[in-house]
Amino acid sequence: METQFIILTIRECATQYGLSEADVREFVDLGLLHPAPGTPDSLQEEPDHIARLVRLHHELGLSKDSLEVVMAMRRRLEQLQQELTRQRARVRQLEVFLHGSGPTFDLDLR
Repeated sequence: METQFIILTIRECATQYGLSEADVREFVDLGLLHPAPGTPDSLQEEPDHIARLVRLHHELGLSKDSLEVVMAMRRRLEQLQQELTRQRARVRQLEVFLHGSGPTFDLDLR
């Protein structure tokens, strides 16, 4: 599944997601949002990522420092889920091989 990114100005992001421009800039400074390369005062992000940050900040009342921790844990969880998927595929491959019912394949799902 391919990730979709959008490019929007800091002002557009603030307006669309109900943030102040200062909040958006602080998210960028904290590394929670990423500037668009070669485009001043613009962001390049996944729409779901921005919405998730806003929801955590506004609806759950998490501080910006807490957001950094939550997003790091979320990235780690996604990495672990990918590794689990890869290991399950390897187990299935081994089971097929041990039962002698098929060839093995190099499964690199990264």
